[in-house]
This record gives sequence, structure tokens and C-alpha cells, in this order.
Amino acid sequence: MKSIPLMRGKSARQALEERGLFEEYRRKFPHNSAAKFLPQNEQSSVPLTFDPYATYYGEIGIGSPPQIFKVLFDTGSADLWIPSLSCTSSACDTHSKYNSSASSTFQASSNTFHISYYSGFISGSTGYELIKISGLYVDHQIFGFTDTEAGFLEFQPWDGILGLAFPGLSNEGGTPLFSNLWNQGKIPQNMFSMYLSSSVEGSVLVLGGVDSTHYTGTMKWIPLYQTSNFWDIQIQSITIHGNTVACSGSCVATVDSGTSLIIGPERDINNINGWLGATSNAVGDATVSCRVTDLLPDVVFNINGYSFALPPSVYVMKSASGCTTGFASGSWILGEVFMRQFYTAFDVGQNRVGFAQAV
Repeated sequence: MKSIPLMRGKSARQALEERGLFEEYRRKFPHNSAAKFLPQNEQSSVPLTFDPYATYYGEIGIGSPPQIFKVLFDTGSADLWIPSLSCTSSACDTHSKYNSSASSTFQASSNTFHISYYSGFISGSTGYELIKISGLYVDHQIFGFTDTEAGFLEFQPWDGILGLAFPGLSNEGGTPLFSNLWNQGKIPQNMFSMYLSSSVEGSVLVLGGVDSTHYTGTMKWIPLYQTSNFWDIQIQSITIHGNTVACSGSCVATVDSGTSLIIGPERDINNINGWLGATSNAVGDATVSCRVTDLLPDVVFNINGYSFALPPSVYVMKSASGCTTGFASGSWILGEVFMRQFYTAFDVGQNRVGFAQAV
């Protein structure tokens, strides 16, 4: 079992607010967290959106000798990509770039890749490389290196993305990195897990099992709902003070480390935010007074016979411009806001997700 430290960097929103650019970027690059889960007409199109809050990333090495990149470990996609030396987009200039000619293990491929994003697109070439992740090495791993990147990526704290969803979701057409870790016998269990801390340091991605020092009580397992390429589970209901406020009669949600908030249909989200006394501001955020956040109720997710309570200390987001709730509209996604409260295990071998109270 190997652990990769995750940093909680400055979010794109924080970086943009410091420069007075957030409202301009918000208008230019609309935020739709659910975009990458919408049905795709073309196989080559996997929308990812400008997520101004996403902050967690870890380091991997690509090539020999290893070139170091910060990547978002994303359970909502299945590809690995990073910027390349040939990329001239402004988004690449603020990040590390991969140099294939500096690596003795690079193998070229004739394939290109293009990923359409809700807020733009990236494109480039694919190849095969030796990937170092923690103390593990993955041989002949397909990856993408970009020559064009959309502007919304410029202020993200990470260089690229390492997808941890199922192989059928891959745009690049190869075997995703985690599948190769298991296939090449590098990990003891076909499972990974995440602990997301609210501090800058301390978060971790565990490959090959769970780390019980980061949670208390037992792991509560939930079977995946039907067969899809995402980490989908069924929620029975969402309650406040015992009243069903959303997901009446059950709903299906994707557990996604690459989405910062908890996302749901507008009617349900408006109802939750209404119960919390939130009001909508000019850009559509649900705002609450920072002075009363401690008085807000728990929001309880009832899943597979278990109750998972989110206190306001977890679902209220504080920024320079005030306090907002961590609930936004789209299709159901349990993102970082949920995962900070519950250590999350992704069991590939048994097609299930586990939650335990994080410590």
C-alpha cells in the first residue's frame, strides 16, 4: 500500500480574487460542475468545467529521469494528461511542461487526443511513458501531452489531471493508470482511497487499500448503482431535522473528487439552500451570513441504510467575498465538500464505495 501526499493549494477563485479577475473569469468561463457527466454524443468529448474551488493535487513523475507534475486526482474522468513543451497557450505558461526528448523511456504514438470542455478544450498527442507515483512505477502508461489548453486552466493550482474513473471512460483509448497499477501487480488490493483535509497539508491518496488512521468507526460500504463508468451510488433521501428536503424517493449521485461542491437538480438544491436561509447573489452563489453559520442545521444524506450528516462547518465555504453554501445546481454529485467529512474508499474489485467519518 502506498500513500501520496495531497496538497490543498490556492483555488483558482482565490488566485483570481487576489488579482480582481474572478468576476471577469466567471462570465467568460461559465461554471457547470455536472457538464462532464452529461451524455456525450461524440466519444471524443468529455466536458470538464472551470471549477473555481477545486484545490487538491499531488505530485507524480513522468519519464526517465522523472519530470515532476502536480495533478488533480479525478474520480470523474479516466485519462492522464499534462502540458507539453510545445504548448504555447497561456494556461501552459503558468504550469510545468513535459519534454519528451529529455526522457529515455518515452514512446511516441500516432494518436492525437482532443477533450472538449464546458469552458473550452484541450488537445495534443498521446504517448507511452514510465510513471512514478509515490514509490510505485507504472510501465508503458498511455498519457496525453497538450499543445493547446483552454484559458480557464491558467489559474488552476495543478498542471494536469490523473483520472481514476473506469476504463470505459477513457478518451485516449488505453488502460488508465490505476488499472495498470493493479494489472502489473504493484498494489495489494484493487482499491484506492482518499482523505481530504481542510488544512493545506495532510490530505492523502492511498493506493491499494485504506489508511485507518484517517477515520474513526467502521467503513460503511455502498454498492455501485448499476453499471456505468463512473463511481455512482444511490441516495435514498436527503434530510434536515428529519424532513426530506431533496432526493425524495431516491436519486443517483456520482462520487467525484474532481468536483469541489455538492451538486444536484436546481429544485432540490434551491430547497436545501432555502432551509439554510441562503440567498442567491449576482453570480448565482447561495450566500449565508458568516456570523450565523454555526447555528445552521446538519444536512443528512441517507445512503444504503446509513446516515451521513454534514455539519455547517463542512458545507459552508468561506472566501474573501463572504460565505456561500457548498450546494450548487446540476446532476447529483458528491464532491470535495462531502469527501472532507467522510474518508472515501473506491473499491474497484468489489464495485463499491466506502465512507467513514474522517478524523
